[in-house]
Amino acid sequence: MEFIAEMWRYMRVRKKIWMLPILIFLAIFGGLIILTQGTAVAPFIYTLF
Repeated sequence: MEFIAEMWRYMRVRKKIWMLPILIFLAIFGGLIILTQGTAVAPFIYTLF
């Protein structure tokens, strides 16, 4: 949690709020990759891309 708070402070102070959607997308995509490794859900993920 400290990393997330540090990133938020950095973005707020340096006026880099535009990075927030990119980081959210990367977090969701990374979570999707982790959750689908070696599961039966993997074939359904290919239909998204």
